[in-house]
Amino acid sequence: MTDPLPPIDFEHFSKIDLRVATVRACEPHPNADKLLKVTLDDGTPEGRQVCAGIKAWYEPESLVGKQVVIVANLEPRKLRGEISQGMILAASEIKGEEEREVRVLAIDGEVPPGSRVS
Repeated sequence: MTDPLPPIDFEHFSKIDLRVATVRACEPHPNADKLLKVTLDDGTPEGRQVCAGIKAWYEPESLVGKQVVIVANLEPRKLRGEISQGMILAASEIKGEEEREVRVLAIDGEVPPGSRVS
């Protein structure tokens, strides 16, 4: 287990918009060895794209159809030429000095894309 971060107050936590999104498409990022380019149905008409550093742990096709938890109000940023409009949450277990296991947070059952996580 890693050391915990310092506590934050509820007001700061409440500013994080956690939502459910369904993975519609996923492919290797064309310009990065560790990233996947993920197209999400987030309940909006246009959806969104995120770049996720999970390529070492997931085959792109294994994520299609999964419902994941995202940070929906993270400022968009360009990662190696591709826009990332949020973050897929994942748990990480450190197994050794440099080895680790990563698992995305998925929904148990199915809920409408865009549903709030609280």
